[in-house]
Amino acid sequence: MPSCSTAKRPWRWLPGLLTVSALLVLALPLVALARGGGGEHYTSGRDRSNGGGGGDGLPFWLIFDLIRLIFLYPKVTVPLLIIGGVAYWLYKRNLHPDATTRRALDQREAEVRTEVSGRDVQGWVNALKLKDPSFELEPTLQKVRWLFIELQKSWFRRDMTPVRPFLSDATWQRFNVQLGLMQAQGVRDALADMKVLDVQLIGLHQTQWYDSIHVRVRASIRDTDVPANQTDAQAMAAASKVAPETFTEVWTFVRKPGAQTRIGEDLFQGKCPNCGAPYKGGASNTCEFCNAVVNSGNYDWTLSEITQGVEHVRHHKQVDGLMQARADDPALNLEMLEDRASLLFWKWIDAQSRNETQRLSKVANADALTKLNAELGQLAKQGRRRVFLECAVGAVDVRALEVHPESFDEAQVEIRWSARMGIGPANEKPPSLPTVPQRWVFTLLRRHGAKTNTDTGMSTDRCPQCNAPTTNSAANTCEFCGTVLGNGERDWVLASALPFESWNVHHAQRTSRNAARYQEARRSERGTVAPPPVDVGGHGNGDGVDDGDRVVTDVKERERLLYMMAAIAAADGEVSNAERRLLKLCAERWSVSWANVEMALNAGPQLFERLVPRGSPEAEVFLRHIVEMALVDGRIDRKERKMLQIAAQHLGLEEKLPALIGDH
Repeated sequence: MPSCSTAKRPWRWLPGLLTVSALLVLALPLVALARGGGGEHYTSGRDRSNGGGGGDGLPFWLIFDLIRLIFLYPKVTVPLLIIGGVAYWLYKRNLHPDATTRRALDQREAEVRTEVSGRDVQGWVNALKLKDPSFELEPTLQKVRWLFIELQKSWFRRDMTPVRPFLSDATWQRFNVQLGLMQAQGVRDALADMKVLDVQLIGLHQTQWYDSIHVRVRASIRDTDVPANQTDAQAMAAASKVAPETFTEVWTFVRKPGAQTRIGEDLFQGKCPNCGAPYKGGASNTCEFCNAVVNSGNYDWTLSEITQGVEHVRHHKQVDGLMQARADDPALNLEMLEDRASLLFWKWIDAQSRNETQRLSKVANADALTKLNAELGQLAKQGRRRVFLECAVGAVDVRALEVHPESFDEAQVEIRWSARMGIGPANEKPPSLPTVPQRWVFTLLRRHGAKTNTDTGMSTDRCPQCNAPTTNSAANTCEFCGTVLGNGERDWVLASALPFESWNVHHAQRTSRNAARYQEARRSERGTVAPPPVDVGGHGNGDGVDDGDRVVTDVKERERLLYMMAAIAAADGEVSNAERRLLKLCAERWSVSWANVEMALNAGPQLFERLVPRGSPEAEVFLRHIVEMALVDGRIDRKERKMLQIAAQHLGLEEKLPALIGDH
C-alpha cells in the first residue's frame, strides 16, 4: 500500500503544478503593463508592448484552485509559490524585456530621425563658411562635446552657474525650475560614467536674423534618483550601481548671421566673444569691458533648445500673420519670440509650484496675475495645491500673430509639454501621478509699435529699457532703471494660458465676433456683404482650429485625449467594467500604454484640474477629436460607437453625438 500510494502521488500533484505554472505565466504580462513608459521626463508616448493584453486580472477559477491546492498539497504548492515569487521579482527587477525593448526601439527611431548624408553636412558647412570663412565643423563639434559634459556636471551638482554664459535665458530658466521641482520632491538626480559617443551636425536653418545649427549628441550615462540630502559622493555611488543607458539628443544653437568665429577668443577660452577680453562671468552675463551680452547669440553660438532624438522633426513652419507683424517690426523673429515664450512658461510653472504668483509680476499682465491668484487662492482654501513633478517641454511653436494697430498685438504660442502633475494636499508629500502629455496655448501681448530688441538677442529675460537682467522680486518695475514691466508696453508678456480645448473655443468665438463686426461695417459703408477676413488662427472652418489630422497622427495628442477620457470617467467616483474595457480597447487601438491609463483612472479628477465642463463648447471640441480618432479607418464599429456614447454621456452631449458621427 505505501509503495502504491507513493507511485501515484506525483500524478495527484499534476493539477497543482499546472495551476501554479499557469499563475506564473499569467502574472508576467501584468508586470509589462505596470512599466509602460513611466519614469522619464518627456517620453515618446508610444506603446511598444505586444498586443497589450493580460491586464484584466487573474481568472477566478485559477485563484480558487490555487487556494485549494495550498491546503491539499502544501509541501509542493508553497515551495513552488516561493520559487515563483522569486522568479517574478527577478523578472520585474532585471529581466523584464518591455522597457528595455522600448528604449532600444526609441533609440533606433532617434537614429533614423537624425540620420543625414555626408553631402548634406558638407553643404551646410559651405553655407556657413560663405558668411564666416573661419568656421570649421570639427572644432565646433568638440565645443559641443565639452559643453555636454560640463552641463551634465553642473546638473549633477545642482548649480548651473558654470554653464550660464552658453545658454539662452529660457534654457537657463528651464534647468533651474527643474532643479527646484526635484528639490521640492525631495530627490536629486544622480549621474555617473558620462560618455559622449558621437557628435554630428544634422541640420542648418538660416533666416535674416539667425543661423540655427542642429547637432545630434549620442551619449551614455548611469542615471537614477536619490534622496536630496545625499552628498555628491553618495549620489555617484548610487548611480554607479545602475546600468548605463544610451540616448540621443538634438541640441540647437543660434547665432547672428554676421557673427564671426574668433579662434582662441571665445567663451570656451574664458574670453568675451565680442572684444576678446577676459570674461569673469557673473549674473548679468555681460562683459565688463565692452558691455556685450555674451549669451545673446549676437557674437557666438548660444544653446537655445534641447530636444530628444525621438521627438526631432525636420520642418520649416509657416506662421500666419508673421509678415504683417514684420511690417511694423522688421526685426521680429520666431527664434527670440519662442525663446521668450519658453521663458514665460517656465516662470509660470515655477510660480505655481511655489505658490508665489508675484514671481510673474515682471512678465505677466494684471489680468493674468489676477486670474492665477484667484485659482491658487481657491485651492488654498480647500487645503490643496497644484503639483508639478518631472516637467519637460516637447515643443514651443508660434501658431499665429495678430496685429491690432489701436492696442496690443498678440502672439498665439502652442506649448507641448509633459509632467507628473495634478492636485495634491498642501504641505504633504505629492500623490502618485502619471506622466501626462499637455497641450496649452499661451497668448502673449505687446503694444503695437514696440520693437524687438536685437541688442540682447536670445537673452530674453531683460529690461527692454536698460538691458539689465530681471529678478524674481514682487515689484513690477526694473530694479535698475525703474521702467514698468509686465504691462506689455515694451516687450511680450503673458496674457493667458489655456488648455487647447478652452483656447480653441475662445479663439473661435472671438473670430466669429470679429467677422460679424466686419460684415456690419461693410454693410454700413457699401450696403453689401463681403467675405469675412482670413482667420489667422489657421483653422479656416469658422468654429475652431481644424486639427483633425494632427489628432490622428500625433501620439502625444492621442495619449492626452485618452488620459482625459479616463479622468472624466473617474470623476463620477466609479468606473464600470464596461468603461474600463472600452478604455483599454482605445489604448490598444491608439497605441497608448494601458498601464499609464490605469494610473489616470486611479488618480481620478485630480489628474486634470480643468476637466471640461459638461455641455460646454470645450466639451464639444473634445468629443469631436475623439470622433476623429475613431474615424481614422473611415468607419465606426460597434465597440467604438459604444465608447463614443459613454464619452458623450459623461460630457453631457448625447444629443450632439449623432451629428458628429454622421452616416458612419
